[in-house]
Amino acid sequence: MMAKKTSIIILILVMVVAFAAGAAFAAKKFITLGSGSPGGVYYPLGGGMAVIIQKTVPGIRCAAESTGASVENSRLVGAGETDMGMAMGSVAYKATKGLEPFKKPLPLFALFQMYPAPEHIVVLKSSNIKTVRDMKGKKVSIDVPGSGCSTMAKAILKEYGFDLKKDLKIANLSQSESVQALKDGIIDVAFFNFAYPASAVMDLCATRDIDLVPLEPEMVEKLTKKYGYYIKSLIPGKAYADEDRDVLCLGDSNVMVANKNMPDELAYKIVKAIFENVSTGKYALKNIHPIAAQLTPQNAVNSPIPLHPGALKYFKEKGAVK
Repeated sequence: MMAKKTSIIILILVMVVAFAAGAAFAAKKFITLGSGSPGGVYYPLGGGMAVIIQKTVPGIRCAAESTGASVENSRLVGAGETDMGMAMGSVAYKATKGLEPFKKPLPLFALFQMYPAPEHIVVLKSSNIKTVRDMKGKKVSIDVPGSGCSTMAKAILKEYGFDLKKDLKIANLSQSESVQALKDGIIDVAFFNFAYPASAVMDLCATRDIDLVPLEPEMVEKLTKKYGYYIKSLIPGKAYADEDRDVLCLGDSNVMVANKNMPDELAYKIVKAIFENVSTGKYALKNIHPIAAQLTPQNAVNSPIPLHPGALKYFKEKGAVK
């Protein structure tokens, strides 16, 4: 009888402990972070940020999700289906204003600006494509529908006078698909938008001789005046093995967006965790991608859309804003 009572007591204790552990697990808030497709910077950097949040912010579980990037992330975050997401500055700006491709303004704040990104225009050296004007009649991949890259690519091509339906053979391939299609000669040109050096282009350099197609200074000036959220950008020589010269590009900023409904305290904790793990620590972002070196409070506040109040609190503490 005593043994039976002891067994019952032990069983009850095990159940209590299990229930308490389960309750503690359930009490953790689960958040998601929209990144991008494999091959660009968003994918590994977003994964690294999710790890930092999960490992260093008490009570928070975080998972990075591979998405179509900027436009999709803005829509997901705006609809409350994803808690935070990476987006090109131009796309985030349009999202908050309800400009095409968005049908209405979305309730977005920026947690921080990450880094600027030039639009890479990549061809094989054997193509003899030296300028954008040489692309007439060619097979051109401008990235997946809805991405910020495709939005910028269309702006560039239209400014050069191309009718996208008549003058070019447009493909909407993902970054990894574009790499393989260039290798196989299925397409002639691939547009990519990411920071340098990007693994997709490095992959191409490892197996093919490539060129980066520059834009003319006057065209960059026209585009930046027409689209105030775009910037003049350079890919420096030696950023990639096959390219010795500086390449003039149209660029964009990149921001981490959150829904305006994100609690101030959560936004503060997320931003603090990420910026305290950029260069040092077990989960340092610079060990994931060198572009993380640009993640400084001073750069972070340069956003095309307003900063979240919780993020602003952190950057004020760091003296990046008054």
